[in-house]
Amino acid sequence: MPVIECDVEEARKRLEDAGVTVEPGNTEHERFRAHHGGATAVAYDDKVVIQGENPRDVEAILREDGGRAHVYFDGAARGNPGPAAIGWVIVTGDGIVAEESERIGRATNNQAEYEALLAALEAARAYGYDEVHVRGDSELIVKQIRGEYDTNDPKLREKRVSALEILSSFDEWTIEHVPREINDRADGLANEALDGR
Repeated sequence: MPVIECDVEEARKRLEDAGVTVEPGNTEHERFRAHHGGATAVAYDDKVVIQGENPRDVEAILREDGGRAHVYFDGAARGNPGPAAIGWVIVTGDGIVAEESERIGRATNNQAEYEALLAALEAARAYGYDEVHVRGDSELIVKQIRGEYDTNDPKLREKRVSALEILSSFDEWTIEHVPREINDRADGLANEALDGR
């Protein structure tokens, strides 16, 4: 449940400018409520709390544009190919901004890694960051994105092109390989999704 510390009147204006209907709060402590895309934003004196299934769209409206984010991604497959899932986390100086995991059907481990990367990059772009520093524990994917390894598999080549297109929309980006223990949150999310948790 994202919490955004902000000027709530500025937040109200951002929401209204984005075409979101803003209603009075339900209690004396709530300044206003707004519903958008399956999420509800509840404003208090100095913060907005976002609840619901998909807080990303509301959060993207309320957060200041720009800034830098660290993006962690991981994909997992049981069997190769087999049931697969992804996990990703976006982190800033304020802590975890967003994280997500989901099953993606049947895939190879490398396909799952790319799907996780693409989902994470799409989310970072939706939040409006202009600089992303991407980290993953798949050396193959990282080196393919950097152009250090060829991408012979047509499906992976297509995903690599998509990832590079999204990365090119940022003012600045880097991608680096990190050990699994550095990527443990994204790894855990992918495995939880596979286990149905």
